[in-house]
Amino acid sequence: MALAMFLFAAVDAQGKFLTQSLHPIQIVWTRQLGLLAGAFVLLALRGRALLDTGQPMAQFVRGALAATSATLFITAVAFVPLADAVAISFVAPFIVTLMGAIFLREPVGLRRWAAVIVGFVGTLIVIRPGLGVLHPAAFLVIGAAALFSLRQILSRSLAATDRTETTVAYTAFVGSALLTLPLPFVWRTPDWGLELALLIGMAVIAGVAELMVIKALEIGQAVVVAPVHYSIMIWATVYGWLLFGQLPDFWTWIGAAIIVATGIYTLNRERRSQ
Repeated sequence: MALAMFLFAAVDAQGKFLTQSLHPIQIVWTRQLGLLAGAFVLLALRGRALLDTGQPMAQFVRGALAATSATLFITAVAFVPLADAVAISFVAPFIVTLMGAIFLREPVGLRRWAAVIVGFVGTLIVIRPGLGVLHPAAFLVIGAAALFSLRQILSRSLAATDRTETTVAYTAFVGSALLTLPLPFVWRTPDWGLELALLIGMAVIAGVAELMVIKALEIGQAVVVAPVHYSIMIWATVYGWLLFGQLPDFWTWIGAAIIVATGIYTLNRERRSQ
């Protein structure tokens, strides 16, 4: 999981660099190729049984959410420092708690509601709306986190009927298909050299990182490996500094620390309730 976070931060950094010359949809479409290749490998190994699903519409919606959330995030990092965008994206677990309570009628105690509120306060500290600290595109990250959270809620529902590899395959196929539709309108042939190398690198690294996360969740308890996700903040900061000369300010670190602390608290509460 730790290595996957290192790789995902590298993918985000490559995506931010490429937004200087390529459309976000083209970048996300290329990134999706890594996952798509993995899905075709699974299909070759498991056969058509891989596509057996008890909830085809939910699988389609999940794939659409994955493609849209990734596009919103890449669009945002064109304007927002990488570490700041990653810090804001940490609001996702709190949105999952809200959506779980609303859509799945999951019980949420007073302490978890308090953690959600404190987590959102941490997010406001990072963004500081109205003060002109961050580009308004920072709110696209919140949109991406909300769609990601809805995707997680769907994953919980799908887990009752479908295998994990089936869900991964549908996410790859549906996401790639939807991103291909607008691709001809935004396509620019990448230059031979750095652009092409970065695009290929994104696809390969993202595919490997996705598989690492799946494997980590298979061999370890989710409540143990999930907090490691927050290590991506470290690598995003390193990449942002090395590649773009951007470092989070004092208040961003404070807000990120609040979000991480309340996120880990929420994960521990979930573990105790299981």
